[in-house]
Order: sequence, then structure tokens, then C-alpha cells
Amino acid sequence: MARIRVLVVDDHRIFAESLAAALAAEPDVDVSAAGSGPAALRALERAAAEGRGYDVLLVDAELGALTSGEPPAVPAPRQEETAAVDGIALVAGVRAARPAVRSVVLAEKDDPRAAARALQAGASGWVAKDCSLQRLLSVIRGVLRDETHLPPALLTGVLRELTAARKHRTESERLVESLTPREREVLRCMVAGLGRKAVAERLFLSPHTVRTHMQNVLGKLGVHSTLAAVALARRAGVGPADAGTGPLGRDVVERGGQLAQ
Repeated sequence: MARIRVLVVDDHRIFAESLAAALAAEPDVDVSAAGSGPAALRALERAAAEGRGYDVLLVDAELGALTSGEPPAVPAPRQEETAAVDGIALVAGVRAARPAVRSVVLAEKDDPRAAARALQAGASGWVAKDCSLQRLLSVIRGVLRDETHLPPALLTGVLRELTAARKHRTESERLVESLTPREREVLRCMVAGLGRKAVAERLFLSPHTVRTHMQNVLGKLGVHSTLAAVALARRAGVGPADAGTGPLGRDVVERGGQLAQ
């Protein structure tokens, strides 16, 4: 019998342990638990190194937002893990690094906007925490068949959110396309977090010239700050200059998961 390896990622210890115990009672399921995003990533790395990678992640939608004082799920985060990693960020990271692993988000309430963000990040399902074990098992087995699972009550709201996100992305792409090639290079440096002096050194320009390009970028994008320009660039799929999205001097924008140049 092929066994399904599941990793429960939740910082509520009682819930995580109870869910892991219930799943472990199934004859074809092996299950472990992690109490934080970094702990989950370490577990994924260890499992992959041992040749027994996980198949499905069950990720708490509220991961990193624990405020009740309840002890974290095991294994507890190490002392240096002070930065919270939310559930959707974890889904996105796992999707990018280990695309064969399916992620299902477990939520305490229906939230079309959060569910849409989860799907955009690469989640294969959104399930209520209080659903039955049989429902959860059905979703786990379904996502391994490349199915996407959403509660019917969320479907309309999620589609509306995805449509709106696509509209914003299209508008952002149009604005980015209005930039000159040099301005796009500058924008990608801004996305990488480089200041004016660093951009000047990287592009072999004077700081005054870089300042002019930055002002032009803000004006053409219709924003008033570098942060707003970076946010718009991200929506358009523009990656940082040092993120391997292509050499400087080329116009690289993601569309529909593919690079358009």
C-alpha cells in the first residue's frame, strides 16, 4: 500500500497533536507535526535528504499569529526564530522550492480574500478546521490527484477576488511596460532594495542620473514612494535585479507563470 506522508504545520499544540494522532490512525498515512514555518522547512529538508519527502502539508491559515499563550506545537521553534512566518508565505515558499509537495490550508473561518491569496501562493485546497476527518482525508487524497478543493460557499467570493487580482496585475503590467528599458533596470534595482548610490554603482551611472530615472519611474507608475513602486512592480511580476530573472538590460516580466521578454 502506497503511504501518504503528511506534515501538519500549526502553532496550536493541542490541535496539531490531535489532528496528527487522528491521521496517524489511517493505515496509509504517515504524519508528523511542526510548530512554525521554519520548523516545517527544516522538516521538509530532512525528509528530502533521507529520500522520504512529504506529500502533503496541512498549514494553519493563522500560522505565526498565536496570541493565546498556548505552548507551540512540537517541534518548537528554536530561539533564533523570532520572525513569524505566516501560513500563506510558507505555502508560497514550499511551492517554489518543492513543487511536488501539495499544500492544504486549514482555516477557522471562511475568508474569500485569504483563500484566494492561498490559491495564488500555490495551495491546492482550503478546508475548515472543524471539518470531519473523512472530509479532510478526501481532500488530502484529492490534491494528490491534482484536484483543487474549496468549500462551495467560498467559490463565488474566491473567483471574484481572483478576477480583481488579475485586473490589478494587468493594470500594473501596462504601467511597467510604459517604462524605458533603463527605467525598468532601475525599477528592478528598487525591487531588490538597492538605494540610489548602490543603483548608480550597479548600472555605472551617476547618482544624479539615477535620481532622475527614479523620479521618472514614480511618475510613470503614478505612485509617490519607492515602497509603492515596488509593490506595483511585484504585482506586475517584476523580480529584483539580483534574483536570476535575467540580465540587466532585458525587459523581464512574468505573465501567467511564464517570462515575457
